[in-house]
Amino acid sequence: MTEAWNDCADEVEDAALALRIAGRDADAFEILVRRYSGRVSRMALRMLGDRGEAEDVTQDVFATVWCRVGELADPGAVRTWLFRIAHRQCLAILRKRRDRRTDPLATIPESGTTAIATAQVDGRFHPERAATASAGVDALYRAVETLPSPQRAVWLMAEVGGVSHAEIAAVVGASEQAVRGRLARARTRLAVVMRAWR
Repeated sequence: MTEAWNDCADEVEDAALALRIAGRDADAFEILVRRYSGRVSRMALRMLGDRGEAEDVTQDVFATVWCRVGELADPGAVRTWLFRIAHRQCLAILRKRRDRRTDPLATIPESGTTAIATAQVDGRFHPERAATASAGVDALYRAVETLPSPQRAVWLMAEVGGVSHAEIAAVVGASEQAVRGRLARARTRLAVVMRAWR
């Protein structure tokens, strides 16, 4: 990566990156991948429950970006577009394996919320805290899997991906009001299920 790009990578707007990627700028593409691949991957992982499939979706999303970003009417909407591609690919995979169940996501720790991280108090490890934290994370993953697909997708994009209501609406093809409603119902349902873990 060039020195100039390296110094200002965090400050470059998505629209500028999209335009440069359309012109086949590999450095701009690398910045976009670093900026969004983690969020896209986490959303896909939570929707699919399979690390390999989530990695495939993430790779496909960025391959699509490289090949088709020039087709975007609004280059500033590249983030929304990324999540829309990922969402559609995840739904396609879920449709294909509708009859097949996968294991719960309980074995997949979220960075920063692992049992080890929450079991540290004053620099000392407390096994009982680790066990409680791990069980709580497991319960949350199982609860998220029980949400209806539209609610689960909206909750994952908002809570895991940090995507705005407007962007989620564009991704799922619904109004912002519908997104807010789905998110509220998902949060209410999860709050009821997770009441014992408060």
